[in-house]
Amino acid sequence: MSEFVRVQELVDKLPLKVVSGSKESLERVIAISDISRPGLELTGYFNYYSNDRLQMLGKKEITFAEKMMPEERLVVMRRMCSKETPAFIVSRDLEIPKELIQAAQEHDIPVLSSKLATSRLLGVISSYLEGHLAKRTSIHGVLVEVYGLGVLIQGDSGIGKSETALELVKRGHRLIADDRVDVYKQDELTLIGEPPKILQHLIEIRGIGIIDVMNLFGASAVRDNMEVQLVVYLENWSKDKNYDRLGSDENLVSISEVSVPQIKIPVKTGRNVAIIIEVAAMNFRARTMGFDATKTFEDRLSQLIQENSKE
Repeated sequence: MSEFVRVQELVDKLPLKVVSGSKESLERVIAISDISRPGLELTGYFNYYSNDRLQMLGKKEITFAEKMMPEERLVVMRRMCSKETPAFIVSRDLEIPKELIQAAQEHDIPVLSSKLATSRLLGVISSYLEGHLAKRTSIHGVLVEVYGLGVLIQGDSGIGKSETALELVKRGHRLIADDRVDVYKQDELTLIGEPPKILQHLIEIRGIGIIDVMNLFGASAVRDNMEVQLVVYLENWSKDKNYDRLGSDENLVSISEVSVPQIKIPVKTGRNVAIIIEVAAMNFRARTMGFDATKTFEDRLSQLIQENSKE
């Protein structure tokens, strides 16, 4: 987890341009993902002013400010500036009040602008900040994208998780992280996984060592992050254990307080685990779209039993 994001990083990564601000002011830090729309503050009400958040002004705020007297506008803008304020952002390429620029320069606070609509810009910045400021948890496993689905492969050490991931990459799928996956909650239902920087694009194969997947297979074979939508747990085959043969068992595993569907695949010599995971991903997606082969089989079985009972 990053404790903060610098304003300069926001400018580099998002559709923002610097209207006013020194190099030092762009080093100000953002520690809170929430963004403030200072509407009440423009009227002079500062009782609950969140001065440690990004301050975004859209069409409503700018239109209201334009109706104020210049002296009054400067007083309000100065009150909105504090040593904790990271930056001011104006959307829609609106004309920025010169009093805001003057007050911001007096307190060495950057003023940024964007062409995006206010609601769109708010969503883009909030999503970026939430992703970078969210608490990370490291878990053991391999994260791959299979047919657009984020599949986390877990299992005992040495069972073949990395080799399976490599086979999936060769079959046209993409690697996100090998061995260790950093996960964080994007929201209450969404879990995002990404690799630690030191392991990005790398995979370890016993007997070969560490290989660079992007260098060997191209940029299309990797991606930086992915939602974790399905967990596949690989376990050694045991003849004494009963395995689910119909797919009717629905297991959920909790990762960072987010419940993720899990399936267990027994591994033994001769089983192509990569192909099985491909089919598992396709079957999972089909189920989410309402096509359940297990239910179809059970319905057919029930119909057959009814027909036989009538004879």
